[in-house]
Amino acid sequence: MASHGGHPPDPYAPSAPALPQSHGQEQQQYQHPPPQYGHSYGQVSSSYGYSGFPPGTHPDVIRSFQMVDRDGSGFIDENELQQALSSGYQRFSLRTIRLLMFLFKNPRDSLRIGPKEFAALWSCLGQWHAIFQRFDGDRSGKIDSMELRNALYSLGYAIPPSVLQVLVSKYDDGSGRKGELNFDSFVECGMIVKGLTEKFKEKDPRYTGSATLTYDTFMTMILPFLVS
Repeated sequence: MASHGGHPPDPYAPSAPALPQSHGQEQQQYQHPPPQYGHSYGQVSSSYGYSGFPPGTHPDVIRSFQMVDRDGSGFIDENELQQALSSGYQRFSLRTIRLLMFLFKNPRDSLRIGPKEFAALWSCLGQWHAIFQRFDGDRSGKIDSMELRNALYSLGYAIPPSVLQVLVSKYDDGSGRKGELNFDSFVECGMIVKGLTEKFKEKDPRYTGSATLTYDTFMTMILPFLVS
């Protein structure tokens, strides 16, 4: 028997930045990219040939995809995704990039993502960045364990102190100090919590906060988040 720790107002955090929806449903709204993602490039014409972007996708998003898709295939791999997403923030680690690839990839293509997935990923990162800035009270570019706890709780995740400590202990702020997360680590941490909650929710259709899992199901659920 596996269960959630804590009892937030909604154990499944509907306000959290959305991951791609299943069963053929698609996100309809895509926010403009945050200013940190570079300069304005004006309007993007259809000559770019990336017809897979959702209507209304911001020109900067399309341009960022085009700049790293050097072979014009309409798909990008993890190294190209790292380059595209690191253009405005500090460099994203390949560990974070691989987790994002796992969460946003098209099930039919496990090694690359296309325009639709890239646009959804970009939109989600913009929302996570807004949350990060909200709880980075001293504008240091880092959040500590209490700020992380408050950020996750604001999304509906009441993380027990023991779980929070495990999450924070694997990160440092880039200077070797444990317990402080930069934006890269915050995204990875938040996506792990969000992604595992979504996986658990699939096994708890009545939203009881509890589910019975076989060993195989449990391992299949968590291993991708551990080895990404």
